[in-house]
Amino acid sequence: MRKTKWISLSAVLGLSLLAGCSGEEKASGEAGNSKLAGELTVYTAIEEELIPVYLESFEEKYPDIDLNIVRDSTGVITAKLLAEGKNTPADVVWGTAASSLLALEEKEMLEGYSPKGADRVQPQFKDKNQPEKWVGNTAFMTGIAVNKAELQKKKLPMPKSYKDLLKPEYKGTLVMPHPASSGTGFLTVSAWLQMMGEEEGWEYMKELHKNIATYTHSGSKPAKLAGAGEYPIGVSLVYSAVKEQQSGAPVEVILPKEGLGWEVEANALINKEDKKDEKAAKAFLDWAISDEAMQEYFKANGFATIQHDYKNPDGFPENIEDMLIPNNDLQWAAQNRSGILSRWEKEFGQKAEPKE
Repeated sequence: MRKTKWISLSAVLGLSLLAGCSGEEKASGEAGNSKLAGELTVYTAIEEELIPVYLESFEEKYPDIDLNIVRDSTGVITAKLLAEGKNTPADVVWGTAASSLLALEEKEMLEGYSPKGADRVQPQFKDKNQPEKWVGNTAFMTGIAVNKAELQKKKLPMPKSYKDLLKPEYKGTLVMPHPASSGTGFLTVSAWLQMMGEEEGWEYMKELHKNIATYTHSGSKPAKLAGAGEYPIGVSLVYSAVKEQQSGAPVEVILPKEGLGWEVEANALINKEDKKDEKAAKAFLDWAISDEAMQEYFKANGFATIQHDYKNPDGFPENIEDMLIPNNDLQWAAQNRSGILSRWEKEFGQKAEPKE
């Protein structure tokens, strides 16, 4: 029977040693064959509570594929993969920012593979090359989570835009994700630089910094902090803000007037010399954009990368796709990631929360 194990990042290197000790060839058959067996190490930045929900249909289809799940925030996963290079024990990356995957592609760490059904994925949410180096599942986007009760208590106005967050009365009330640790943080910074222009974007962040209480190492944490009333306003994942609202917290989900910064939550095949479990890896990538998986992504995020007629989940804004900023250049974000993070850390990193 298929087994799923959750592996800490500190234990990841041991996986490659264990794999080297195994003399059994587990992978057999073709991608999509339910008789397929093997063992895969999957790196992911998907929200932890969603992983078992998503994997349920995979478990049913492939009971003999064992999974080692390595989960952390996008920034940590990306840094880990770049540090490991071609010696990474990862077989596939699942649900990690496309701009991060583009950075891996520059290091020749990704192998082209067109999963079954990739033609259904809209062009802006997958690699333009054939075979694709990455294919998207859903998009994650930035909104603003506001604790209405705390705002009323402090007699503060409700923000409706990113510009509103610069008001001096918000000093010390805002939290947002750290862009080096969080994919949500990086997509937000990248969006500001693209929407406003680089010079104006950096100036905006300097002004916003005056109102920031702390930068978190998780994209969902600002929404959770707002929901708990620790800080009234959190720049966070729209998904996380909606979940706080659904849990009964007095949270209002604000979609900034300027538009939503967004990223593609995407999958990729790692380029490895050892091909013994590649058929299982390709089967995983086929499943990851299947109808079953896409429906679950939409239930969780209110968005899927394929054309569909799914019913909008409770609490999610209608037609959220219309709010996504146009011409979001993921290639630009990937190419400029290192420089953006270096400058951001120098100018704003002193307010980062301590790492656990």
